This record gives sequence, C-alpha cells and structure tokens, in this order.
Amino acid sequence: MDRIIGIDYGRKRVGVAVSDPLGIFASALDTVQSAKIIEYLKKYAENEKVVLFVVGYPINMDGKPSEAAKDIDIFLKHLAKAFPNTPVQLEDERFTSVLAHRAMIDGGMKKQDRMKKESVDKISAAIILQSYLDRKK
Repeated sequence: MDRIIGIDYGRKRVGVAVSDPLGIFASALDTVQSAKIIEYLKKYAENEKVVLFVVGYPINMDGKPSEAAKDIDIFLKHLAKAFPNTPVQLEDERFTSVLAHRAMIDGGMKKQDRMKKESVDKISAAIILQSYLDRKK
C-alpha cells in the first residue's frame, strides 16, 4: 500500500505522520530523535511503500525561509541520499505548532499531555501532511 510520510523536522525531535493508503487522511505516527530519523524512515519503508515525503518548511511572513530552514536543508540532503527514488515536497509549516495545540485542546487532551513536546511534534507533522493532501484533492 502506498504511503505518504509527513515530517516536522526539528533540531532535537522530528514529528512523523503517515497518510492512509488512499492518500486522503493524515495520522500522527511518532516522534523520533533527529539523529535517528533516517534510520527510522528506512525501517518504516521496509514494511510500507513510501511514495512521497512531505516536509514542513519554515517560511517567514515575508515569504522567505526562516533561520531554521538551514537545518531542514541539511536534513533534505540526507533524506535525498537515503531515498534517492522517493520525491520530496515542501509544505509551509507556519502556525502548525499553534494549530497542533488547538487540536489537542479541541480533542480534550489533558494539559499535562499537551505540554509534552513529542505530542506537538507528531501532531504538527499530521497537520503539515493533511494540508498537503487537502491541497492536492
């Protein structure tokens, strides 16, 4: 089954989300240490057919890449090397953390659980991926 992977890359942690086989819905999957993300993705790809990576890309309000984009650019090079035949699509990640917090509140998540950055990261990845999927419909 074809899967699209959504990625919210950060210096310490990476949020990962996955699409359903039809490419309609995104679901939060996991939060992984940044140093281990390529290894994690390779292991995931052993069991599922990954057809696309959607990576959140930080853009300032003026439309230019933010300072954090430098880290993501390095990650993108590693991702391309590890998965040379899998395309990568960049998705504007502005406000995804705010939206993730709102989704957690609306979903009834307890405050203690909302404070866990791992939860925010993987929900942000799902928001990034869902944004891409909605735009492609």
